[in-house]
Amino acid sequence: MGLIIQFAPFLAIFVLFYFLLIRPQQKRQKAHQEMITAVKRGDQIVLSSGLMGKVTRVEADEAMVEIAQGVNVRVVKSMIADVRNRTAVTPANDSKA
Repeated sequence: MGLIIQFAPFLAIFVLFYFLLIRPQQKRQKAHQEMITAVKRGDQIVLSSGLMGKVTRVEADEAMVEIAQGVNVRVVKSMIADVRNRTAVTPANDSKA
């Protein structure tokens, strides 16, 4: 019985670390992976280096990003930090009233 009482704090600390650190990080990683796989042509993206650009071509592991007019760079898709504006069809009569 004394052995169980000695290991109980270590078990409690592990469970606490799992719910406060490990599980949220796994959720963020999964969401980032889903975001990367959903990148398509025309999306405005931010790279992990801070560069912003528009996706012009998407391949399996790489994407071609236009960072300035006529300047295209090839980037690894895992370096995409955020997708700012997804290409979406907006209605022509959209009023901002």
